[in-house]
Amino acid sequence: MDGLPVEDTDGSVLISFDRIREEQLGTLDPSVPLTASLVVLWCGHECLMVFNRYRRAWELPGGMLDPGESAREAPVRELAEESGQRADSLDLAGVAKIRVAPDDRLEYLAIYRGELDSPQPFTPNDEMSAATWWNPTEPLTALFPIDAALANLCP
Repeated sequence: MDGLPVEDTDGSVLISFDRIREEQLGTLDPSVPLTASLVVLWCGHECLMVFNRYRRAWELPGGMLDPGESAREAPVRELAEESGQRADSLDLAGVAKIRVAPDDRLEYLAIYRGELDSPQPFTPNDEMSAATWWNPTEPLTALFPIDAALANLCP
């Protein structure tokens, strides 16, 4: 895919993005763990980004899979926890392979794409201090490059 790899500000690298169906998640390379799910949530031509108060940067909602949680359950939970939003539709867009810095380990991330007609108001929480609807044609200061790339890969 053009534009890859993409390096984040912490040295992590988005190596690849493959469009697969949800039932293909079980066929991924077993030596690379599927650790997290992210959500590219669209309302019109704008994508939801949340501001992580610890990392001090804008990122896609999502996070680590809890024990026993599926790749589909995690983004629904994380989206609600981090932004208060519930997608009208949510489908697997594909899987991203990243090399995580600083320990140089490989991980898969399930990337879900969703749509929303009527966003809910954002309430700051322990992890996220702000949310914005971002138009990818506009700059957004302190946006992680990998998150921007994933948003652009899932229009």
